[in-house]
Amino acid sequence: MKTFTLGGVHPEENKFADHEPVETFPIPKTATVFIHQNLGAPPVCQVNKGDTVKVGALLAKAESFICANVHSPVSGKVTQVEEVADCSHFKKTAVVIEVEGDEWEPAIDRSPEVVKEIKLNKQEIVQRIKDCGVVGLGGACFPTHVKYMLPEGKTAEYLLINAAECEPYITVDHRIMLERAEECMVGINALMMASGAKKAKIGIENNKKDAIKHLTEIAKPYPNIEVVALTVKYPQGAEKQLIKSLINREVPNGKLPIEVGAIVDNITTCYAVYQAVQKNKPLIDTYLTVTGKKVIKSKNFQVRIGTPIMDILNAVGIPEHTGKLIAGGPMMGKAVSNLNFFAMKGLTSLLLMDEKESKRGEVENCIRCGKCNYGCPQGLEPYLLSALSINNRFVECEVGGVLNCCECGSCSFSCPANRPLLDYIRLAKNKVMASKRK
Repeated sequence: MKTFTLGGVHPEENKFADHEPVETFPIPKTATVFIHQNLGAPPVCQVNKGDTVKVGALLAKAESFICANVHSPVSGKVTQVEEVADCSHFKKTAVVIEVEGDEWEPAIDRSPEVVKEIKLNKQEIVQRIKDCGVVGLGGACFPTHVKYMLPEGKTAEYLLINAAECEPYITVDHRIMLERAEECMVGINALMMASGAKKAKIGIENNKKDAIKHLTEIAKPYPNIEVVALTVKYPQGAEKQLIKSLINREVPNGKLPIEVGAIVDNITTCYAVYQAVQKNKPLIDTYLTVTGKKVIKSKNFQVRIGTPIMDILNAVGIPEHTGKLIAGGPMMGKAVSNLNFFAMKGLTSLLLMDEKESKRGEVENCIRCGKCNYGCPQGLEPYLLSALSINNRFVECEVGGVLNCCECGSCSFSCPANRPLLDYIRLAKNKVMASKRK
């Protein structure tokens, strides 16, 4: 099995929903669709109060380089275009749609037939991905089409597919591989055409043996697509670590994967690419796991964007004495401060933690054990960066490589003194990046 060499930790897996098929969640009565759902600049709203929209209609248009279109996940009447609080209580522009029926834009192919022949050329594939608003569904939400607009002089030798799903609790990528493998292969093939890559490698952690076996079988007609088993180690799915594991190349600090001839995409993103390229279907759904140690039955859902989160939580049942809700996984997800928010692109999980589990341990003095250093996959010194950040010495944080932190949380997980290392490192990163922008 392949793996990266520097750092890494082994958190408890807790993959409670790995045998639960992806269920289609009911369409909400009202959808609240945030305009800005991508990493980068926000798109420009294209609708007004009183407009009638169909499923797939353009709500917001990307007019910046790193930006993504947003489409209507439902059909109905726009009742408001207003500022709405997201999961962190920050207000963002959103389109509120009162649902009326389920009428789709006629250009979208809704047939269940798997279309394998790709009729679009390289430029048309990239344009279709852009038009359909596809972003990375591993959590970062980087606009997918931008990765395939290669800088002059750069070529992609490898397309690397992140199917590791190394974050504890989350299982929806696993289920997509088992249930939508054919579509994923066509999506990967389309991305190979778009990038010019001659070889694709799908990296899957070895705790998903059924997915490895299934995708290996499905990939047989595709000689240039290889399924690779990876050692179970967090953060196996981080971009630089995946590149090291699959092709044994190291991305220089501050550089992108294309510098070493690689492009990286998530496996569920490949499914979204298939739907865009072959079915002309915009990204109007998110795929997420609802789980937790006290949840009676964890579930995987395909959810229309804009669905109220409370509808989803009520469908599985909120356990008594729940102390925290995390959007994402326990290592890289963020605690939710506002339950009245709505499903967005890239929301991979809703993790319910009970009061005892959600409480942080009492912070103690650093015992200089070095576990955070050994755990860091980027080779940083988290104890030092955290101490510098606490003392507002952000210039020294930059010198110490704080911008290379991938925010995986391995340092905080490793710390026996319960020190909030990642919290202070994130603060330092934000301060340094704000200074650079000025």
